[in-house]
Amino acid sequence: MPVLPTKLPHTGTTIFTVMSALAAEHGAINLGQGFPDFEADPALLQAVTSAMAAGHNQYPPMTGVPALRQAVAAKLNDLYGSAYDADRDITITAGGTQGLITALHACVGAGDEVIIIEPAYDSYDPAIRLAGAVPVGVAMTPDYRIDWPAVRAAITPRTRALVINTPHNPSGRVATHDDLIELERIAEQHDLFVVSDEVYEHMVFDEAPHQSVARFAALRERSFLISSFGKTFHVTGWKVGFVAAPPALSAAFRRLHQYTVFTVHTPTQHAIAAYLADPAPWQGLSAFYQAKRDAFRAALSHTQLKLLPCEGTYFQTVDYRAVSDLPELDFAKWLTTEIGVAAIPLSVFYQRPQERGHVRFCFAKRDTTLAEAIRRLEKLA
Repeated sequence: MPVLPTKLPHTGTTIFTVMSALAAEHGAINLGQGFPDFEADPALLQAVTSAMAAGHNQYPPMTGVPALRQAVAAKLNDLYGSAYDADRDITITAGGTQGLITALHACVGAGDEVIIIEPAYDSYDPAIRLAGAVPVGVAMTPDYRIDWPAVRAAITPRTRALVINTPHNPSGRVATHDDLIELERIAEQHDLFVVSDEVYEHMVFDEAPHQSVARFAALRERSFLISSFGKTFHVTGWKVGFVAAPPALSAAFRRLHQYTVFTVHTPTQHAIAAYLADPAPWQGLSAFYQAKRDAFRAALSHTQLKLLPCEGTYFQTVDYRAVSDLPELDFAKWLTTEIGVAAIPLSVFYQRPQERGHVRFCFAKRDTTLAEAIRRLEKLA
């Protein structure tokens, strides 16, 4: 047998797979992997059935069903005052991850450097390496804010792009208006592309606005904006998202998109397009998850777990050092096997693991699921 080559020699099984398997083995409540355990709106599910019955079962256009691209462009333009064109600037993708990988391949190549803000979602590093580029991790501040002086210090003549994620997974922090202004300055000064992961765009709490790259004209012109219908409508298994980018960037993106996935599940696209006619589901999402956040935080406040800020997403990070001095991965495994609740260690979201005594819970669960998880976590009081 010939030796199998690999472009990711140091990449193993994702932490989400590891912890989910451990949770299943021990009958633990899985608050690790970020997916809801409740169903989507029946109206959305019925819309898929109706689309199939209406004959929408063959290849759609490579860039996506026109009605869906039009709905996305209208929403972005209404929300952020942007100027995305449905035909030129919006591409429907097989989830946010495919959008991210394709965007990176479209704008970086061998030897280029790409800055990622750490802790960074675990698909960024391998996506950059698969493009032949070099990921350069820049750690957030101790309170999980973007360290802009450190970002500037990390830029070299080889720096080609920067990946930003807001609302931020895993910390739950949300980038501010000033953050985006500084990103805009840096991107213009150093002529960088920006890959903006905004899959939690409709989960921003306490009435704060989501600061999208779409709000800033100069930033929008050099950015790939990535989002996910799976996160927004509780259907993560559908793997449908979109990328918004100006014409030159979209053209480069589509050249690769057509030879990777080519296109995305047709009836689902038609269903989401119809469902987007009513903005209420996504407009109410922040309030829906804020109620879960508030209840979860109130219950955890009675344990020895220290709550860190949660401004967006459906993730709550805690400091467990009053409970244990175990390293983060070991603590997450202990929590799963002995307490019966799975979490994700933040140390795995760094190129060089940082041990700060922090793990992340997902509260995108039914109230009954969260209540049982709290009952078990109360052993840490």
